[in-house]
Parts: sequence; structure tokens; C-alpha cells
Amino acid sequence: MEISVIQIGNSKGFRLSKEILNRYNIKDKIELILEKGYFILKPLSQPRKGWENAFKLMHKEQDDHLLMDDVFKDENSAE
Repeated sequence: MEISVIQIGNSKGFRLSKEILNRYNIKDKIELILEKGYFILKPLSQPRKGWENAFKLMHKEQDDHLLMDDVFKDENSAE
């Protein structure tokens, strides 16, 4: 695929089509890897983004209790 390098302020860049952005799940940021004369663009995934705030809110609302006991009654912890 050939794409044009365009002027963006004092820099240069390129545009990725909506189809490419959707296909590779590219959102706000990508990782740029320089390897043996190639540019590799890798989508950044943050599957746990926002968890810290969600856990704090759960604790504040006292909704952070265990759904099951840590140790089952018939479990032998010595094993």
C-alpha cells in the first residue's frame, strides 16, 4: 500500500484510512518500532485502563466484597 507523506505544521506525517484504523483497532496511540530499515506500527492496547478508578469507586460504595470465600470448607491448606 502506498500512502503520501503530508505536511502537518512544522512536521510531516501520514494518514491511515478509517478501514485500517477499524481493522487493527487503532484508537488514540500506536507504538512505533524501528527495525532493520522498516517502520512497524503496533496498536497500543490498554485492557485494564480505568480499573484503578473503578476499584476505588467500588470500595467507596462498599461494593468490593468477595463473591466466594477464599478457602473452601473442605479444602486442606496443607496440601
